[in-house]
Amino acid sequence: MKKIEAIIKPFKLDAVKDALIAIGVFGLTVTEVRGYGRQRGHVETYRGLEYEVQFNSKIKVETVVPDGMSDQVVKAITTAARTGSIGDGKIFISSLEEVIRIRTGEEGTDAI
Repeated sequence: MKKIEAIIKPFKLDAVKDALIAIGVFGLTVTEVRGYGRQRGHVETYRGLEYEVQFNSKIKVETVVPDGMSDQVVKAITTAARTGSIGDGKIFISSLEEVIRIRTGEEGTDAI
């Protein structure tokens, strides 16, 4: 099993969610996060005053899928989240040893 975490721009969440549902991924966890990458924030102007925004607002989407589905999920997220501009985000893929559904006690891919 693979845990796939994607950090994306907030306005791309609906497109990513729809793309994942279209390929059969129904379990998602979405978190509002803040951070920076290579761009290290940016300068904005508000009422004539400039100020530095050090942390950009992003959305973190997490899902767990069987090993054979991870490439398809990554492709769906990449296609749906890409704008072609700086700050489109990142995808992290981790291997999971075990998953257990608390309600039923199911384990492994049955618990996904």
